[in-house]
Amino acid sequence: MKISKVLNNNSVVVKEDDQEKIVMGLGVGFQKRKNDMVDRSKIEKVFVMKEENVKFQELLSTLPEAHIEVAEEIISYAEGQLKVPLSNHIHISLTDHLSFAIERLEQGFQIQNKLLNEIRVLYKPEFEIGLWAKQLIKERLKIEIPDDEVGHIALHLHTAKMGSKSLKNTMQLASIIKDAIEIIESEFEMKMEETSISYQRLLSHLRFAVNHAEQEEAFHSLDPDMLLLFQKKFTRSFNCAQRIADYLFTEYNIKFPESEVGYITLHIQRLTDK
Repeated sequence: MKISKVLNNNSVVVKEDDQEKIVMGLGVGFQKRKNDMVDRSKIEKVFVMKEENVKFQELLSTLPEAHIEVAEEIISYAEGQLKVPLSNHIHISLTDHLSFAIERLEQGFQIQNKLLNEIRVLYKPEFEIGLWAKQLIKERLKIEIPDDEVGHIALHLHTAKMGSKSLKNTMQLASIIKDAIEIIESEFEMKMEETSISYQRLLSHLRFAVNHAEQEEAFHSLDPDMLLLFQKKFTRSFNCAQRIADYLFTEYNIKFPESEVGYITLHIQRLTDK
């Protein structure tokens, strides 16, 4: 495997079987030049990025190596924890995002994430990996990222899972649920306890409900008499659930059936009872 371009000490471009590939590994490019042979014992990852190849090469040759190494370690750890393959694009998106975030923090800028609370609950496994990444970055780069940035890392990881929606759609889901929570808090003049089981159950239910609606899947039915009972017994919670349904339809064109309004009513009632 002959080197066609050295990107940095830990990554090189090679051509094999008429395909251009990026080879990564500790020291794989150290003191190497074009046409040198790759030490196969140092190879850790090989990428055939196709149209993304140019962008990835650019990142590897321009970003600080320490940032790249940390990003790759986070990705490897995430694949092990999530036990699913991640899209190759994560090597571009997370590396680029993380390096930019670190530079901003070093320059004294603050990082904010208005969807942090929703991300923490909706994407819990990814958020926990982000907390692991926070410690890694502190140890390796001597900089402490805020939990707001942990949330951004979690979003990138979730989006990179095979079969997941785009980052835009992932963020939209979190935004939709944030809006729904604000409607409830406004209606009942309360601040929800984000660590409570009732709160987490509500968020999980809303996530599945939104996904069902977007994919036009059937909702669970609810006996009409039971729905009428909810409407009479839990009037305020039912009206609040209906407000959420109306808002989602107006703002996002997401339509909930009456049965779903009933189930959301129960979740709201549990929260407000506490």
